[in-house]
Amino acid sequence: MKLKSFLFVTVFFFTTSISAQQSSAGWQNLFNGKDLTGWKRLGGTADYKVEDGIIVGRTVVNSRNTFLVTEKEYGDFILEADVWVEDEEGNAGLQTRSHFDAAAFNGEGKVFGRQCEIDPTPRRWTGGIYDEGRRDWLYPMQLNAQAQNAFKKGAYNHFKVECIGNEMKTWVNGIATAYVVDTIDAKGFIGLQVHGIKDASHAGKKVCYKNVRIKTTGLVPTPFPSNVYVSNFVVNNLTAYEKKDGWRLLFDGKTSKGWKSAKGTSFPEKGWIINNGTIAVLDSEGKEATNGGDIVTDEQFAAFDLSFEFKLTPGANSGVKYFVTLAEDSKGSAIGLEYQVLDDTLHPDAKLGRDGNRTLASVYDMIKADKQKRFLRPTGQWNFGRLIVYPNNKVEHYLNGVKVLEYIRGSKEFRDLVAISKYVIWKNFGEAPQGHLLLQDHGNAVSYRSIKIKELKW
Repeated sequence: MKLKSFLFVTVFFFTTSISAQQSSAGWQNLFNGKDLTGWKRLGGTADYKVEDGIIVGRTVVNSRNTFLVTEKEYGDFILEADVWVEDEEGNAGLQTRSHFDAAAFNGEGKVFGRQCEIDPTPRRWTGGIYDEGRRDWLYPMQLNAQAQNAFKKGAYNHFKVECIGNEMKTWVNGIATAYVVDTIDAKGFIGLQVHGIKDASHAGKKVCYKNVRIKTTGLVPTPFPSNVYVSNFVVNNLTAYEKKDGWRLLFDGKTSKGWKSAKGTSFPEKGWIINNGTIAVLDSEGKEATNGGDIVTDEQFAAFDLSFEFKLTPGANSGVKYFVTLAEDSKGSAIGLEYQVLDDTLHPDAKLGRDGNRTLASVYDMIKADKQKRFLRPTGQWNFGRLIVYPNNKVEHYLNGVKVLEYIRGSKEFRDLVAISKYVIWKNFGEAPQGHLLLQDHGNAVSYRSIKIKELKW
């Protein structure tokens, strides 16, 4: 009897100690391991059940995306969960600070908000950040390609999502995956997704969630490793992380500092306007470089990562040029490699050139951008451009976070393309060791903002 009492007391104090440690750490279990108390289903018709202490959702044909969401809303938090997706062609996700529009889809309702993607397909975008039911992709995993192998097929994967202030960071199996700085959604519910399917052969596939827990007090931001791109939606802003990582703004949102006319020593007196955090070329009926003319950076750059936002007006044409030397004798716009900025639908240039090599995000007149329609934001909305020139002369173009082309400056393939382009008349076109960056005046109204750069060195 005394031995039993001793064992009881020992077990009691041991378990109490463990509970106290968990409590002091601030973690709360969102799932009690027995039933779905504190949760509710929204969106589609997929079913969720508790099986052997695990939340199990099963796919249903012709259902919209289905979500099991918390009845409570959360603001700042760190969320952890272990997730297994049975269907390797399937999809799932962890909703954060999300909301429900009950009137959407004729009263069926729609969940919307930021989601940590779970993607076992060959695309490998697990850990990326998707804005479910609203803005689409905020952080495709091509922005952090080195983390695309973090997900392990056929096993439970550990997810960590940190939402503190306006920053959202994700980790998969301890590997840092995505980093978004946003301007909306200070709080909302947490959700577990079962993605909709249309193919009956994928019906009944399980998505399993366990060890779902959250911490809302005593939060300390987890350090992110260096050299991870940040999708920053705060206009003309750099986070402390970005500054430490070598990023700086090329446009301060208020003045023309750092910019000048491509054909002079000062900023154009007409044709450009700086207002409401944007630098914009004004309309001049499509007359190239006849109003304010192109503007270029005071500085020249060799290897760099350049990010910028642009907004087109209907039928507009412009461009972001790089390796601009200003040495060429050109009557119109200054010469350089060009990230094409164009309304593909209405501007005739989209149908000229060869095989679409004058369309949006292409290397103008040389290499076509491989774009999916879903990643294009309509004219009048802000799009994100990015171009990277590595020290080894590899170049990549991105549009809204998705890589659309790559090439090697100075390679045989590059020179062959120059030889059949409008640039053939300029010797060693595009191969200068460094050059200015340029915003083009093509006679149409186009706005730019959040122009930032990181110089690259090996």
